[in-house]
Amino acid sequence: MNFDQFNLDSRLNAGITKAGYDKPTPIQISAIPLALAGHDLIGTAQTGTGKTAAFVLPILHKLLKGPGKRMRALIITPTRELAAQIHQAIGQFKGNTNIRSIAIYGGVGAANQIEALHRGVEIVVACPGRLLDHIQNKHAKLGEVEVLVLDEADRMLDMGFLPDIKRILQHVPGKRQTMLFSATFPKEIERLAAQTLNRPKRVAIGLARPAHTVAHTLYPVPHHLKRGLLLKLLKQTDTNSVLVFTRTKHRAQRLAKQIANRGYKVTSLHSNRTQGQRRQALRGFKIGKYQIMVATDIAARGLDIDSISHVINYDMPDTADAYIHRIGRTGRAERTGEAFTLTTPDDREMVQKIEKIMKQKLPRQRLPDFDYDAPMPEYTHTPRKHKPRQNRRSASRPKQRVRQR
Repeated sequence: MNFDQFNLDSRLNAGITKAGYDKPTPIQISAIPLALAGHDLIGTAQTGTGKTAAFVLPILHKLLKGPGKRMRALIITPTRELAAQIHQAIGQFKGNTNIRSIAIYGGVGAANQIEALHRGVEIVVACPGRLLDHIQNKHAKLGEVEVLVLDEADRMLDMGFLPDIKRILQHVPGKRQTMLFSATFPKEIERLAAQTLNRPKRVAIGLARPAHTVAHTLYPVPHHLKRGLLLKLLKQTDTNSVLVFTRTKHRAQRLAKQIANRGYKVTSLHSNRTQGQRRQALRGFKIGKYQIMVATDIAARGLDIDSISHVINYDMPDTADAYIHRIGRTGRAERTGEAFTLTTPDDREMVQKIEKIMKQKLPRQRLPDFDYDAPMPEYTHTPRKHKPRQNRRSASRPKQRVRQR
């Protein structure tokens, strides 16, 4: 099958070709005809399957039938990175048409967003918090929205956005087309779907397990030797495009510095970085300026870089679902990829859950030239509060008062 068979507006063909699309993916084959027919839609697909095009192309087709300077399509998504990527995809697919879109999210100034909203755009891609700000300040009016997309609904639930979503829904017309995409369907998302969609069609592609193009390997290691094992793995791995996941932002920052000290070109992505720093990190990693990106789960969903060859879980994720989304960053677009996971004895239960999803026992591997029996280094630092007073301050040095700021 090819895209011509969808009978999309011919003005979209150039954008589809420019975006590098040849044949539609399974989620596109299943979802696009239903969306074009105006059905409400529930889509379940793992990341990297072409989900964005499955809703963007039908939206553009619909809007080209009667463009106007008003918001007709609203796409709500959990993260700034994903909002920016969807906005970029719209820019590619729309080609030379006059459809206008904007990405709305926090962490950046609101002035440009307000100006664009007042000037008029047909498509708004938004994170819930900043969109609510614009609604409350009367900059965003949702009264003429014809198509609503809730993307990565389970992730929005995880991030606490469900109350915001319900508030936004109060401003959207009841008569509309709604598409909801989610990798998993906990009870809260099922209830949201029941309350929000009208007789939806369901499409499920690649459920509950990572792409078949990814090879998985577990590396059991004592907790205190994880950093050494990671550096050893990097040394013997093709490190042109490696994504390393940690559980916390502080560990991501520290580990990135430690890897950089070994001569690698490294960047990091976590919530302590500004929006500008995140954009620079993502762009630098995408174009190959950085070989390695160390990230928290903020990057696990929506990171659209086909060239990532390896995902390394330095820390085991909190859930099996998070594992799937991390691993979904490699093995994309039918490319092969590898997933390495460093596991400690504390991770035994999560390993069992992941293997249950995978329906197989994942291979364990030990590096032959790594010392797994190295002892934990002794902690020799004496906390400041236990030091004798004369060790903290010379007796000959006058005591100074430090003003707290």
